Amino acid sequence: MAQPVRVTKRFHFEMAHALRCHDGLCANIHGHSYVLDVTLLGTPRHEPGHAKDGMVIDFSELKKLVNTAVVDRYDHALVLHEHDRAQASSGHELFGRTLFTPWQPSCENVLLDIVERLQKALAGKGVLYAVRLQETATSWAEWGA
Repeated sequence: MAQPVRVTKRFHFEMAHALRCHDGLCANIHGHSYVLDVTLLGTPRHEPGHAKDGMVIDFSELKKLVNTAVVDRYDHALVLHEHDRAQASSGHELFGRTLFTPWQPSCENVLLDIVERLQKALAGKGVLYAVRLQETATSWAEWGA
């Protein structure tokens, strides 16, 4: 009866960004309430008596891994392209959680960074199947199946 199962956990975080050289309003610093869905693929453990019997991964373990690898990094951060470092490097506490990236901090690129972080964090703990990063109520980027 061992069949693969997809398990998903949802996360929320707040993040601001600005899109360098964008031709619209997103060139300005603005924020979003992100919704992150992380899906793993695996076969539920079949070990009667084991604390994790019947699970692909304990949701509490998945929560810990994702919070450490992703949410703790991005929550309440301002993400800017590294070429904008001079504009935000005043040392003022307003910029205390600013992350500078070598890539445009679009939803798509933030998603790909999240995928890379999750793949490292999950090494040996499960197969990352899909990740969905929702930026607004009507807009998101997806990776995987």
